[in-house]
Amino acid sequence: MSTLLVLGGSGQVGRQIVAQALADPAVGCVVAPTRQPLAAHARLLNPLVDYRALPADASWWAADAVLCALGSTRRLAGSDAAFRQIDHDYVLIAAGLARHAGTPVFVYNSSVGADAAAGSLYLRVKGETERDLDALGFASVCHVRPSLLDGAARADARPGESAALWLARRLAPLLPRRYRAVRTGAVAAAMLRAALQPSPGVRIIESERIAA
Repeated sequence: MSTLLVLGGSGQVGRQIVAQALADPAVGCVVAPTRQPLAAHARLLNPLVDYRALPADASWWAADAVLCALGSTRRLAGSDAAFRQIDHDYVLIAAGLARHAGTPVFVYNSSVGADAAAGSLYLRVKGETERDLDALGFASVCHVRPSLLDGAARADARPGESAALWLARRLAPLLPRRYRAVRTGAVAAAMLRAALQPSPGVRIIESERIAA
């Protein structure tokens, strides 16, 4: 049975990944380092960490796969630099520690439109993170690129996102499939499949393929 390391396990997608992984008989252990404790489970290891000072010598960096749903927004982070630190630097530091420990697979929750040359800060940082993850030497890397996330209410209020989601739901039949809102549970399921059934090299799962 697989051991999975979930980064960002307290977020909207991360919570779904943890729940689905714990319900999957192919998963023997889920390791989810978070700042605040998660609900206890017999197969969940939940070390409390500070992403500004991750424990490089922790044994749990060695896993069968990493699933990363770590991320924020520029508004919540407070500045461009703080946003990039969370969405790029923290992800790359954790990925480097997992790679050094021998973990062969990395699955990253990115974004539709991710591009290191994008004019948008959000999409540019997502693209830079994808690019830099590809260079770390994992045997398998998968970037899952969802459009607007449609799921349970967030603990952190995001009024702009809520308004966009309201509009996207009503315009869904008129939108190209790639840009329709996608359920958080479907994103988690796609990431879990990619972790448990990895393909060699780098692959991308675009938003329209997530539900499929």
